[in-house]
Amino acid sequence: MSTQVQNEVLKVLEERHSVKQYQTGHQIPKADLDAILTGASLAPSSWNLQHWKLLVIDDQAQKEKLLPIAYGQKQIVESSVVIAVLGDLEANKNADAVFGPAVEAGFIPQSVKDSLVAQIEGAYQYPQVARDEAIRNGSLAAMQLMLAAKSLGYDTCPMGGYDAGKFVEAFNVPSRYVPVMLISLGLAATPARSAGRFSLDQVVVSNTF
Repeated sequence: MSTQVQNEVLKVLEERHSVKQYQTGHQIPKADLDAILTGASLAPSSWNLQHWKLLVIDDQAQKEKLLPIAYGQKQIVESSVVIAVLGDLEANKNADAVFGPAVEAGFIPQSVKDSLVAQIEGAYQYPQVARDEAIRNGSLAAMQLMLAAKSLGYDTCPMGGYDAGKFVEAFNVPSRYVPVMLISLGLAATPARSAGRFSLDQVVVSNTF
């Protein structure tokens, strides 16, 4: 990676801050939204099972329905889009779709695919593993989505303050998926500010405690 590209990535990381006040009525062009969603879909995932489903809520009536579920947080109705990041509790079912084409293309032998599928199925016998993987990998996609949005000049805010049970009911979320977070997306009405961060010597430990 060139220094210039690296610097551009670091600049996006430095400039991304959570925004709660948005320019109301702004519509994100479909090409931009698709690029942001594509960026999220490129996130890494365990076994490449891609444990996420992205529910895009851009209809104003649907956002109004979501508002009380999110405890009246105004960014729900003022932002251009709210994206619900859902984690897949049954991502093991994606294994054939992930590894089948690799076998057909000659990238991996059938025996390797069979070994991977057996490994995955063994892990997914445990509900806690399925839940942990759904949330862990869904969170990776969420972070990548927010960085992709910032790189295109949009702002976001990850939101954990909502009633997940009511959300599932109101938006007909299948039992296969667990809500990970909501993300508001749009153009900031006022510039975001840094909330401050701990210094490296406060958060980094070398080798062992």
